[in-house]
Amino acid sequence: MSENPYQAPPLEPPVVGVLSGTREDLRSVAVYQKGILVCILVYLIVIIGQFFVPAGLMIVLGLAGLGAGLAGLVFVFLLSTKVYGTGVGILLAILTFVPLLGLVVLLSINGKATATLQLNGHRVGLLGADLSEF
Repeated sequence: MSENPYQAPPLEPPVVGVLSGTREDLRSVAVYQKGILVCILVYLIVIIGQFFVPAGLMIVLGLAGLGAGLAGLVFVFLLSTKVYGTGVGILLAILTFVPLLGLVVLLSINGKATATLQLNGHRVGLLGADLSEF
């Protein structure tokens, strides 16, 4: 019986790259990254689809792009407030609506989320981190 029954439980390793430093916010980063990845996919489908869709269905493609833009705005704001802060979150969310700059913002915030998750020991694949690890 070499173990102390009154010993405190072992501490979890500190969370790096998230402003609050909590595991819950790290999980939020993983969830928001999945949302951003879906927005990037829809954004790319809309860009490529405009060359193949007949003129009568362009309104559907435009609505899909608008929906991806709004969802991207929300996910970029939520993710950047966890990683950078509120001021940068507002700036990046506004920049999401600039047509090609929005894609660059989505890709850059996705890269930051990937780096943060990998820094904390999570494996990040094509569709983001596995949420069952949290």
